[in-house]
Amino acid sequence: MSRLHLLLDRPGLLRRTALASLAANVGIVITGGVVRLSNSGMGCPTWPRCDATSLVATGRLGLHGVIEFGNRTLISVVGGLAVACLLLGYAQLPRRRERLTWAWLVLAGIAGQAVLGGVTVHSVLDPWVVAAHFLLSMALIAAAYRFWLLTREAGATQPASVPLRRLSWLVVGVTAVVLAVGTVVTGSGPHAGDASAGRTGLDPATVAQLHADLVMLLVGLSVALLIFSPAGLRRPAAILVGVELAQGGIGFFQYFTGLPVLAVGLHMAGACAVWVAALNVLAHVRVPAAAAGTTVLHDASEAVAR
Repeated sequence: MSRLHLLLDRPGLLRRTALASLAANVGIVITGGVVRLSNSGMGCPTWPRCDATSLVATGRLGLHGVIEFGNRTLISVVGGLAVACLLLGYAQLPRRRERLTWAWLVLAGIAGQAVLGGVTVHSVLDPWVVAAHFLLSMALIAAAYRFWLLTREAGATQPASVPLRRLSWLVVGVTAVVLAVGTVVTGSGPHAGDASAGRTGLDPATVAQLHADLVMLLVGLSVALLIFSPAGLRRPAAILVGVELAQGGIGFFQYFTGLPVLAVGLHMAGACAVWVAALNVLAHVRVPAAAAGTTVLHDASEAVAR
């Protein structure tokens, strides 16, 4: 075994790199929000170049060009961390197929995100393309989160009942719908990212009301999950409810105060927090096959002992 392999075959290093990858995927969503909220969406009017003559932002493009180009450069950080996770995953012995599969999915998603970013620029920030750009980021966060979970030592996972697991999946599904409808709200209102960007043409008040109704449904389902969760699953459910209430408060504030930029930015960050909190709940109710088998053997041994 080479010295390089001995250096890389460290579970702790893989785990920390996976967490950094997850954080970077959340961070690039937030910086993307800064681009939109500062009207810098077309700061670099071409892709992959920043303009027709330069790969990087020039003084002619001003502050908007710097902001947009800065966000573009972050894809190299996110991609670099994804490559590092993949290489470290291969360095761990024995290699785990599921872990490597998710590492490849993260890397492929980042490549797709780069291409979709180019489509977004060439469409002059078409709201539906921008929505797809955001939702792909949510899928990437989910993949990065799953990969990070697979790098952690297996904890004492408490088996969950079938109804509880179904409720958890329902919560995650409704969360995804809330995020999707939220992108339609964004695409129908102000803060388009550039004065030349189009809007969906839908009534902002109507889609905002639909979004609020879905949020109420999500909070209700999450509270039900909290009430019926056993002790081992109560903390993740409580965190989810707390994050949802905070996010809902920001949403109401921004709606009734005319969508101030800072509140909208916090709401985008909150969307990531709600998504990760929902995924965290699902991670706690998922019962690994090994854990389930251990539980069965333990129950059988107790029965024999009696």
